[in-house]
Amino acid sequence: MTVKPLIEINRQAMELLYRELGIVDTVRFLKQFTTGLGDYTVEREALFAGKTLDQIVNDIARMRSSHPPQTGAADEPAP
Repeated sequence: MTVKPLIEINRQAMELLYRELGIVDTVRFLKQFTTGLGDYTVEREALFAGKTLDQIVNDIARMRSSHPPQTGAADEPAP
């Protein structure tokens, strides 16, 4: 048995995932294994600077009421 190069194994795995899951679910699956970019703490401190928890909760409620959730496959929780 010959050992395949890792790049070939990755290519075959991606093809299999695309074929069996579709592109959207393949991307959702792969996103589990990636790390985000940036500094979460610094970004949140800048985003919420000077706001109280009550103000943040009210902002969320206001945004939710003005943008009702859309239904569809992309919004369904993973099994």
